[in-house]
Amino acid sequence: MKKIKNIAIIAHVDHGKTTLIDAALRQTGVFRENQKVRERIMDSNELEREKGI
Repeated sequence: MKKIKNIAIIAHVDHGKTTLIDAALRQTGVFRENQKVRERIMDSNELEREKGI
């Protein structure tokens, strides 16, 4: 069984938290190579994706 790690990222608004999480998820192999994944994975709300919040 793989070890599960918990992390916390604390930063001010518009300082790249979502971008950092996207990169970490891709780097750790969470997604298959042939899987299409949109940017800002953690932004599940349409308004969040539109405004980058």
